[in-house]
Amino acid sequence: MKKLVSTLHLSREEWLSYRKLGIGGSDAGSVAGLNPYASPMSVYQDKISDSISYLDNESMRQGRDLEDYVAKRFMEASGLKVRRSNSMYQHEKYPFLLADVDRLIVGENAGLECKTASAYSADKWKAGEIPPHYLIQCHHYMAVLGADHWYLAVVLLGKEFKYTRIERDENLISNLVAIESNFWNNHVVSRVMPEPDGSKACDTVLENYFHLARKNSAVPLVGFDRKLERREEIIALMKKLEQEQKQIEQEVKLYMKDNEIAFNDKYRVTWTNVDTARLDTKRIKMERPEVYKDFIDVTSSRRFTVKAA
Repeated sequence: MKKLVSTLHLSREEWLSYRKLGIGGSDAGSVAGLNPYASPMSVYQDKISDSISYLDNESMRQGRDLEDYVAKRFMEASGLKVRRSNSMYQHEKYPFLLADVDRLIVGENAGLECKTASAYSADKWKAGEIPPHYLIQCHHYMAVLGADHWYLAVVLLGKEFKYTRIERDENLISNLVAIESNFWNNHVVSRVMPEPDGSKACDTVLENYFHLARKNSAVPLVGFDRKLERREEIIALMKKLEQEQKQIEQEVKLYMKDNEIAFNDKYRVTWTNVDTARLDTKRIKMERPEVYKDFIDVTSSRRFTVKAA
């Protein structure tokens, strides 16, 4: 490995600019198709864009703010000492592989990744399990830094603290480097958008790229007949499964009658009263058009439909 830049005095904007120079640890799981919140397509969009995205949310903010706390809990629980690296690292052979790690372990060729998670996500960490994109992230760091192993510590907010040691897996690292190399060279460098994977992240990218349709424009539909036929098969199957689901629910409701709760050792079913208040926009538009006009919010989007010719 080699140090690409010191992060000690970097502004957030400068740090985000350096991240565009390659694939970081938090990108690795997405590039490998294992991150439920991002996709290869969304990483591609970020890397080729000239603008810097300041995407942030409360969960991300808490994760940054609690990083010190997670590191302290790790030291208490493990007896190991950690230190900040204050550097962004670069793989010597594959300079597009980058790493900005949370902590390095004093006296070991290893590092620490600090995570926070909602108590509602506890099932993803049960019995020593690790979410796949976090496991990939740690192996990405091992690949870049040449580390022997990596530690992952997580605070399940209001519930539990746990940590685990992840041993270096050469086969996994070899496959990961191959996937990341293919992504970087054949997509980012070549400016070829990755194939869709059906994720919401891909929907967002496509909507951002092709937000408005050119009126009355058309293109020949070539090579999609079998896929669109399969789409119709899937829709029919989904309708059948949805009807079966509804039938099961109706049978349980009939059994429950006017009872609110039904339970046994395995399941707890509730059929509760819910009061819902809705704004009658049709009536407002008809009786108070001036009010409707003042508060209407018009947004543009594209509707996708398929019809038989």
